[in-house]
Amino acid sequence: MNIEELVRDSLREQASGQPSPATGFADRVLAVRRRRIRRLASVAAAAAAVVAVAVTVPLLDSGRTDVRPAEVIDGTVAHPDQWLPRDLIAAGRTTLAAYYTEQTVPTTPSRGVATRTYWLLDPQTEKYHMISGFSYVAIAPGMRTAAVLEQNLPTHRIGILDLTTGKIQRWIKVQHGVGGLAFSRDGSKLLATTYSENPDVRAPSTVNEKTGEWSWQGPLGSPRDGFYVLDVVSGAGRWSSVPSGREINGREDFAFSRTGEQVYSRIIGGRDGLQQFYDLDGNKIAAPANEKYLRSDVDARLSPNGRLAALGLTKEVGGSPGKSYSSIRDPLTGKEITKVRGAQLLAWADDSHLIAWERTTGLDAPYVPRLVLVTIGSDKVVPLSGTYKNIEKVVWKPVFAER
Repeated sequence: MNIEELVRDSLREQASGQPSPATGFADRVLAVRRRRIRRLASVAAAAAAVVAVAVTVPLLDSGRTDVRPAEVIDGTVAHPDQWLPRDLIAAGRTTLAAYYTEQTVPTTPSRGVATRTYWLLDPQTEKYHMISGFSYVAIAPGMRTAAVLEQNLPTHRIGILDLTTGKIQRWIKVQHGVGGLAFSRDGSKLLATTYSENPDVRAPSTVNEKTGEWSWQGPLGSPRDGFYVLDVVSGAGRWSSVPSGREINGREDFAFSRTGEQVYSRIIGGRDGLQQFYDLDGNKIAAPANEKYLRSDVDARLSPNGRLAALGLTKEVGGSPGKSYSSIRDPLTGKEITKVRGAQLLAWADDSHLIAWERTTGLDAPYVPRLVLVTIGSDKVVPLSGTYKNIEKVVWKPVFAER
């Protein structure tokens, strides 16, 4: 099968087999959204002819005055006026289920802890609300359940949070201290990374002479010592030891492979984006064939149908604003199929659309990003979030989940 056929088959499968959102979610979103008008559009790609669905989607609330035809997909909800999201952001099968900010809090003159503050999406009001008391939050597919960790890491119990009620359903107690969490793709298993000490400890490095504020740096080496694979319903599972080495520093959480039969984490090496895979007993193994060419620093990874791989930034073009392009590759060969807009590919919305960070400034200006929807075969971007404002110069990090 040549590259053109690969992309064509991938997008044909996406158009005919789009997964359904969680029960009741579509009704709530459609209740506040105008009726969509579908049309077919032909898009010429660099290496393939693709057929995509184009719709006209109104941007909700204050964005209602900013209604634009664009190459977007069903389920797209954008708020380009909100840098810190207050209202639901979503595209296709993927929703911004939560986001967090991080700030180092001094605990002694020579020690600080990088502390996260989370905002979770309330599925009833479709608004993000700040929550307290949790140092780490992972969202399960379907967005009905989250796994949470209390403050003062590492902790010896994991909370299972019901997102519809906002209450802890139960606690999973563990012997080894946990510092990070991740769900499997089907949501049935929970991966808990264990640490012998807090992985978010920071030490002061330099002081700003004008403000007197310290900048902070993480320690060399890592207290990571292994991982649990747990059944979400029963809480049963086992711990596997993974000795820490020079290839990791500080927090390096494990994540599941595509199948959930292996785990991986980022490692330090001669180039960025390196990753090391392990079997569920904690033994180092080679990467699965379809994940061999992926990067640990590109969160989108494989498309829903597994036929395309999202890779890193490869090209930037000047202008006002500048344009960034990332690589889309064949996951089995590593060969580039095409490029797609976006400086950092974060999540697949479907088999031909991705959510990404993209710059809003020129190449000679400070980098200011916004969340956008990008399309394979198109140079257009659809803003999903706002950009920095003078009163909101806060960096936030997204947590996506399939709905």
